[in-house]
Amino acid sequence: MTAQRSALDGGRWHLNHGPIDIVAEAHGDAVEVAVAHEIAWRRFGGVLEELVAELPLLRQPVGAECALRGPIARRMWQACAAFSAGFITPMAAVAGAVAQELIACYQRPGIERAWINDGGDIALHLAPGHSARVGLFADLARFDLRDGGPLATDGQFEISAEMPVRGVATSGWRGRSFSLGIADSVTVLAATAAEADAAATVIANAVDVEDPGIRRQPASTCKDDSDLGEILVTTDVPPLAPAQVRRALDAGAARAAALQQSGLVWSVVLVCQGQWAMVEPLSSHASGVSAIAGPTRAAAVGSVFA
Repeated sequence: MTAQRSALDGGRWHLNHGPIDIVAEAHGDAVEVAVAHEIAWRRFGGVLEELVAELPLLRQPVGAECALRGPIARRMWQACAAFSAGFITPMAAVAGAVAQELIACYQRPGIERAWINDGGDIALHLAPGHSARVGLFADLARFDLRDGGPLATDGQFEISAEMPVRGVATSGWRGRSFSLGIADSVTVLAATAAEADAAATVIANAVDVEDPGIRRQPASTCKDDSDLGEILVTTDVPPLAPAQVRRALDAGAARAAALQQSGLVWSVVLVCQGQWAMVEPLSSHASGVSAIAGPTRAAAVGSVFA
């Protein structure tokens, strides 16, 4: 198995290596963009091998000291260390950390803006005066690959270079990774992609409520090499009473607000069964995020698509 890349429309590139699936896009001077894409491709080729070499440690709970050696692995650990009071392994930040490693290849003169989208976890580069617009999709259960038309997002927001946000990540029980909660999606804006990835995992776990219809089973029975072991993860969520959904969202929003007060997240949007909650930015310079709910405040919002 070797790394592969293919050109997409709009000057984008698709990079794939095993479980790592990335779309890269950049704008600016054509020569500098081409150079940055090539540097990112060369760096990408060694990423999976580096992570696999330290996989046993990456699947262990974050402890008091980091024994990891690779730059991406250490970034994963550092992003999760703030949440070590609860159970968390560096794997909670793997997609964001990989995206963050590759976006560094675009931080060079002549690149106005660029983003690395690793399965919905996004790292951004924005030169002064530039911005990026991110679309949100509420519920992956509604996503159908057979629909070849344009993707209709439920909301959009703009991140400008002046904002302290360079990472966007989403977690939920329907996503690529397991969740302990029932959120359809929790989307986090944070300083870095790795930090956003770890925070999204923690907040999505907190969106929860007791109901006998919610199905959970040990993570090891869903995936034999899961870093969560025998911890129960959500496998099915039936339609719940609106009051139950609101309680679950309130619990997640409270966790998000606490993380925001600690400086770990900038803004958070939480979605569950057609209801949503938002932890708005504390800064007065957050006008770019005010459009996060899309055309109407009642619209559901969630998983990130670039």
